[in-house]
Amino acid sequence: MKNPIFAAALAASALALSAPAMAHEVSSGPVVAAGSTVLTLSAQGQSFSKPDMGLFSAGVTGSGKTAGAALAANSAKMSKVFAALKRAGIADKDIQTSNLSLNPVYAEMSNQRNVDPLEQQVPPIIGYQVYNQVSVKQRNLDKFGSTIDALVSAGANQVNGPSFQMEDPDAAADEARADAIKKAMGRAQICAKASGLRVIRVLTITEGGGYSPPMPVMYARAAMAEMAAAPPVAAGEVQNGASVTVTFELGK
Repeated sequence: MKNPIFAAALAASALALSAPAMAHEVSSGPVVAAGSTVLTLSAQGQSFSKPDMGLFSAGVTGSGKTAGAALAANSAKMSKVFAALKRAGIADKDIQTSNLSLNPVYAEMSNQRNVDPLEQQVPPIIGYQVYNQVSVKQRNLDKFGSTIDALVSAGANQVNGPSFQMEDPDAAADEARADAIKKAMGRAQICAKASGLRVIRVLTITEGGGYSPPMPVMYARAAMAEMAAAPPVAAGEVQNGASVTVTFELGK
């Protein structure tokens, strides 16, 4: 007598072997209708806005015969620079030390030019040079020129900048995104019409990188030292940018 459980297992195995394999479809994106055409375009958009903040750096470079003397002289001048910034209305949160360095200055030893590098002597230290620099956020752009003038009058001999920015760039960035999408849609309409098709729908939108602002302008130290009046500063406009890649479905 056959075991009923064993017979059932054999029947199930035979059915599994004879049944066709079921295909599993994995979708990698939106499904388009048969006969449709897929078009992918990239576009860049931009917007312009009036800046409300300027970034710049200012500091003092000095030297002395000893490290202590160089640092003390520099610190005294930087204290005046900090005081000038406070008088100009710059808040403590908008002033940050960005560079403080003390380096030796070596004497030139021209008689070692033809000496084997392994036999060269270490040049003697004849002094020290100190760099002390702060990064500043100027929120009242109408006072930018007078602030620079006050810093130079206080002893600052290095001023770099300005770099104008928006404190809250989100709204301007959204305008640039909308401009990029508008341009992509317009180009899609042109391509579709030239191909005898029409734009059915947008399948995907991918946003790329934004606009990189220009590097700050550097003022020459000599020119800053000779300034007799507040320098004229024009804020102009800040350019905001965005790029998008859009995929469209085209059809009859």
